[in-house]
Amino acid sequence: MDLICYLFPNWAPRIRSANSRRDWMDNSVESFAYRCLPLSIANAHGWEILSPCGFEAVWNGGPNPDDVAIRVDEGTAHPIVPVALFGQATLTFHVEGIMRTPPGWNLWVGGCPNIAKDGIAPLSGIIETDWSPYSFTMNWRFTRANHPVRFEENEPFCFFFPVQRQLIEAVQPHFQSIEAAPELKAQYQEWSQSRDAFQADVAAHPPSKPSDKWQKLYYRGVDANGEAQVDDHKSKLRIGDFDSTAAAGYASPKCPVAHSARGQQTAAAPAPDAPTVALSKCDWMIRTQAELRGLSPAASGIFRKEGVTGQMFLDEYYARNHPVVLANAVAEWPAHKLWSPTYLRTKIGDALIEAQVGRTSDPQFERYKDAHKQTLPFSAFVDQIMCSGAGNDLYVTAYNSASNRDALSILHDDLGMIEGIIDPLAENARGMMWIGPADTFTPLHHDLTNNLLLQITGRKRVIMAAPSDTWRLYNDHHVFSEIIDLQRSDLDFERFPLLQGVTLHEIILEPGDALFLPVGWWHQVTALDFSVSITHTNFVWPNDAHSTYPT
Repeated sequence: MDLICYLFPNWAPRIRSANSRRDWMDNSVESFAYRCLPLSIANAHGWEILSPCGFEAVWNGGPNPDDVAIRVDEGTAHPIVPVALFGQATLTFHVEGIMRTPPGWNLWVGGCPNIAKDGIAPLSGIIETDWSPYSFTMNWRFTRANHPVRFEENEPFCFFFPVQRQLIEAVQPHFQSIEAAPELKAQYQEWSQSRDAFQADVAAHPPSKPSDKWQKLYYRGVDANGEAQVDDHKSKLRIGDFDSTAAAGYASPKCPVAHSARGQQTAAAPAPDAPTVALSKCDWMIRTQAELRGLSPAASGIFRKEGVTGQMFLDEYYARNHPVVLANAVAEWPAHKLWSPTYLRTKIGDALIEAQVGRTSDPQFERYKDAHKQTLPFSAFVDQIMCSGAGNDLYVTAYNSASNRDALSILHDDLGMIEGIIDPLAENARGMMWIGPADTFTPLHHDLTNNLLLQITGRKRVIMAAPSDTWRLYNDHHVFSEIIDLQRSDLDFERFPLLQGVTLHEIILEPGDALFLPVGWWHQVTALDFSVSITHTNFVWPNDAHSTYPT
């Protein structure tokens, strides 16, 4: 049967056939543990996936995702690192690959057999991989609080093998008296007597060779009389490695870590054109280019520019993936002068709108936006956000724009258009609106499209970091970082040491300005006043990077 691992161009999972060796078995007296053939067969009965990085994780005993702290080894360049995703003391590894088995076959997924790890245990699952179009995760659950757990780079974190889906339900288990199988009874009794005699002889005459100290009947697949019982008895498995011939240019031709004769990990030199090497070179080049740009404020800074034409914007910023503040870009629009809380309340009235609510009680409110959606009259929304200390709890965001399009369309007459940059004929030509009080906050993240943020009313502080600093920003899930706020006074630089090398840009976006946020640029946003903003993604040039984003 075929077991296929489908790869996107930037996926390079470290998968290898499993090995029967275990360090603790090697270290047992006279390698005694290997006399148990079922152990060795189980050890090798599948494939292993290796960790792309070394890291340490600690669980503090709490139920939430942020109760698990993960510190990845300094210098780790791999984009896929372990995360605390689900809470309940779990640690999650993302697997780069979509597995496919023949019809009726599943994959059993779990930890490597007969390996224990102090303070954490693997969770097992069975996945219907004959139809599922999804990748999967491998999860571990902490068993001890405040106990650091260490995974080394290229240490196996996942083990899998195929199982037939219908087989287990077709099994009819029974108890029967041994008298119903007289031949089996006789074989067992012969073996039991021969074992007792063998052990007595070993005790009376200790063999000089370790191999003579055990009977080896099961190991050889024979009964007490030395007769083979089946033709396909296995004392060793020979499982094939994944063949990448059909995926040339997508994955490493072989796992970068092979087994030595004793089962220890040894580095296997990848082919010169292996994508793992190409990715490393690409990462090196990105970092080098960032360092060179840092030598010149003119090359690396983010500046305010007035009178930027469409062609200038394309040549100097859009095509170069570099931010810019378009000063006074919307200062002449009626909205800039009119959009006070009172004006908006009067104009929109009691029309129902959707907003994000209850954000302050959830540290991960931005990741779980759907859980915070609520519908209320716009007049009630304005009344609440204008109360003293309203803060970050209630906010109309771009995520609510589809639901709010009809209610807010009454404001369109107050808007203009940025000619030569924004497409006036696009489906959502008027953009996506943000309305909220001072201190609303959008955590650190990057977007999958180019964005133009128009600041209509109030001011916002934007903290930005270039895509070349992604490896320093602890990107733990999708477009988010483990660090929610780069300006917190209590940032733990011992937990996040790479942060100290990040170059940050701080921008105060004034009313009437527009900020170009290029795809991939990290940013977090804080409102300094009552604020109304509009996000545009409908540029006159292609803006579809999201379609090729590695999920």
